[in-house]
Amino acid sequence: MKYQPGDKIIVLLTNEEGKVIELIDKEMVLIEVNGVQFPAYQDQIDFPYFKMFSEKKVTPPPKLYADNIKQEKGTGRQKVGDGVWLAFLPVFDKDVFDDNLISKLKLYLINQTDLAYQFKYNLFYSGNNAFQLTNRIEPLTEFYLHDIIFEDINNSPRFDFDFSLINPDKKKVSHYEASLKLKAKQLFKKVEDMQVNNEASFKYTLFEQYPDLIKNDFYDIPVSGKAPVYDASKIKKPLEPARSVIDLHIEKLSDNWKHLSNFEILTIQLKTFEKFYDLSIAHYQPSLVVIHGVGTGKLRDEIHDILRTKKEVSSFVNQYHHNYGYGATEIFFSY
Repeated sequence: MKYQPGDKIIVLLTNEEGKVIELIDKEMVLIEVNGVQFPAYQDQIDFPYFKMFSEKKVTPPPKLYADNIKQEKGTGRQKVGDGVWLAFLPVFDKDVFDDNLISKLKLYLINQTDLAYQFKYNLFYSGNNAFQLTNRIEPLTEFYLHDIIFEDINNSPRFDFDFSLINPDKKKVSHYEASLKLKAKQLFKKVEDMQVNNEASFKYTLFEQYPDLIKNDFYDIPVSGKAPVYDASKIKKPLEPARSVIDLHIEKLSDNWKHLSNFEILTIQLKTFEKFYDLSIAHYQPSLVVIHGVGTGKLRDEIHDILRTKKEVSSFVNQYHHNYGYGATEIFFSY
């Protein structure tokens, strides 16, 4: 018989715990739940640890969205290094054989700089968005993001961040994007190294220093149509970071736009587009999403006309997007 008197069981239909009182026949047993005894078929009950074991294997990662999750209270501390890191803290659990196994990973954003940042965070599994968060992190603090099930690292996780300064600095870039793609084999190796070194967590650097703004050192020649003339003495300067998504709504580009004419607004939007298009090419980005809005379609048409002349563009598409509707064009590059 599978069960013996005194065995702890769980009723599958109600998830209530109980125990076996006696065996009735090959198919039925007498069980007691919350002080009440009644007969049950053996296929209506199970051992609790079998259920716990099976649930760990089949529970899929839930799709979560969060916009202003309350920050865990961080503790101020002395600076121990430079940069902003994504840290992973393994949480161990016992399996049915009483062995220690990692059940999940707690994710923390660690800020070891003297600046405060606004950040947008997205987690993707196999290209599908599974978690979103917008919040801020103060200098020399850590921010708890969320947990991920350890088994889900087999689903090609990608951690995307978009940072901006809480207190804008004209000498610094307006946004900085950082992305971390992990393969299961790499992460397993990190866990092994962590255990060998007797450490509690492991981390990846997102950036060491928030980038300075690099001005474009060239003379604009809009009439002749010739390529811009670059200052050769500036060639070795580092490039401004590129962005995977740019928003060309004028209120995102200028604080004093209400007095501008339609022509002036369009000019600013197109110059911004050209700037980030060039940065995408310089950084060999695979794609770029341009948010132009719907409106009259003037800005969209101007951008599409420009893209048709660019040899680096393999294709572009303006189709429905769950975040932007029909107000964005996605550009794909080939090098």
